[in-house]
Amino acid sequence: MSTHQHSGSTLPQGEAMLSPVQKQRRQLIRGVGAATLGCFGPWSVHRAWAQARNKKPLLIGLSTDDTGQYGLSGQDEQRGILMAIAEVNERGGVLGRRVETVHADTGGDAAKAAAVATSMITEKEVAFMLGGVHSGAANAISKVAQKYGCIYFNTNSSSPTEAGKDCHRVKFVWDGNGTNFSTSVVKGAMTGFGRNWVLLTSDYLWGHNTAKGIRGIVESNGGKVVEELLVPQNTRDFSAQLEKIKKLNPGVIATAVGGEDLKALREQVRKAGLDRSFGWINNQADWPDVYGLGREAMFGIFGTTWYWGLGLPGVKEFVGRYQRANAGYRIKVPGNVFYNGYMATHELFGAIERTGSTNNLKIIRELENLKVPAVRRMQHEDAYMNPVTHQLQQNIYMASYNAFPKQDDDIFRILGRLRPDEVEDKDSLQQCKLESYALTPTYEP
Repeated sequence: MSTHQHSGSTLPQGEAMLSPVQKQRRQLIRGVGAATLGCFGPWSVHRAWAQARNKKPLLIGLSTDDTGQYGLSGQDEQRGILMAIAEVNERGGVLGRRVETVHADTGGDAAKAAAVATSMITEKEVAFMLGGVHSGAANAISKVAQKYGCIYFNTNSSSPTEAGKDCHRVKFVWDGNGTNFSTSVVKGAMTGFGRNWVLLTSDYLWGHNTAKGIRGIVESNGGKVVEELLVPQNTRDFSAQLEKIKKLNPGVIATAVGGEDLKALREQVRKAGLDRSFGWINNQADWPDVYGLGREAMFGIFGTTWYWGLGLPGVKEFVGRYQRANAGYRIKVPGNVFYNGYMATHELFGAIERTGSTNNLKIIRELENLKVPAVRRMQHEDAYMNPVTHQLQQNIYMASYNAFPKQDDDIFRILGRLRPDEVEDKDSLQQCKLESYALTPTYEP
C-alpha cells in the first residue's frame, strides 16, 4: 500500500526508487483539492470526513455523463452511487476507511472521458472509478483503467460490445445489454405483431451493435428485417423516417435510439398517430428519459432491469431511502439507472470487505465469483457475474405503458420476466478476450 506525505518535503522511504508514474500516483492526494483540471472539469471533491482520521479515506472517481445525450441518466446514476456511499459511511466506511469522491463530467464524449480517467488515476489517485452511460465514453474509460490496473465499474452503458470485444480484466458491466433486452422482447412482439420488421438505428456504436443483436434474434426466429433506417445522433426531426415506415408498413419497428433522441421520437410517433398502428419495440426505457412525459408518450414494449413497483422484499424500504436522500428532486421514485448505480457501488464495497483488501487483483477474483441473492438485488432470481465477460447476469423485465396506474408515478406495466440464463448474450462469450492477470498491473490504493 502506498504512503502519502501530506506535509513537509521529506519523501517516504523508498519513494526515491519509484518510477515517474508511481511518483505521480503518490502525489495524487496532495493535489486533490484542486477545483478545476484544464478543460476537463469542473471537478468537485466531496469531503465529509476530517483529515485527522487515522486511516486514509478511500477515494472513488465518478466518471458520469452529466451533460450530452445521456445527461439525465448520468446525473441519476450519480445519485445512486452517492446514496450507496452515504450509507456505507454511516456504517463506518469500508475497512474502517471513510469513502470520499472526486467527480468530473465526461459529457458522453470518448476523448474527454479518456482524459478524465487518466487524470483521476494519475493525478487524483482514485481507488476505483464508477459511472458510464454512453458506450463510447465507457469504452474509453475502460482502456485507461486497464492500462493502470484501476478497477472500473461500467454502471449503465448497455452496448453489447462493453462485455464483448471491448471487455477488460478491470472492467465490470452492471446493466443489461442490448442483446439481453432484445432477447426478452423480440419473441413476444413477433407473435403479436408479425414477422416483417424495420430497424430504426442511432448511427453510432451502441445503436449499431444493438440493432445487430435484434436482427440476429429476429432472423433466428423466422422473422425478416425489410429495412434498417439509420439516424444521426442528436436527431430531433424524425419525419422522413416515419414517412418511410408508413410506406414500408412493417409489423414491428425496433428502435435502437436513446436519450434525448428517444424522447423526440416518442413525441413525434404519438403526434403522427403511429403509436398504435404498429408494434414498437424499444430496446429499453431508461427511467430518467421517460419520467414526467405523461403516459400518452409511452408506447410499445421495452426491457428494464428493475421497477420500483415490483412487489418484492426490500423495494418499499429502498424507495423510502431514495426519497429521503433525494427530497426535492424531480424524479420522485427510483428507476433502473439509479438502481444500477446504487447496486454496483454496494457490491464493490461488499467485495472489498470480503477480501479485506483494496488490491485490484484480489477484488477482481472476488467479483468474478460474485453471486447475488435475489433478495439483495430486489429481483426475482439470483444474479451472478459471468467470469468470462465480466457482465452481471440478471433478470430482464418486459414492460409497456401502464393504462391503469395505481398512482401518478406508476407508469410501467410489467408484462413478464426472463431468467438471467435465458437472456445471456452468447456473442459476448465468444468475442470477449480478457487480459491475463499477468498483463494487468497491480493497483492497490
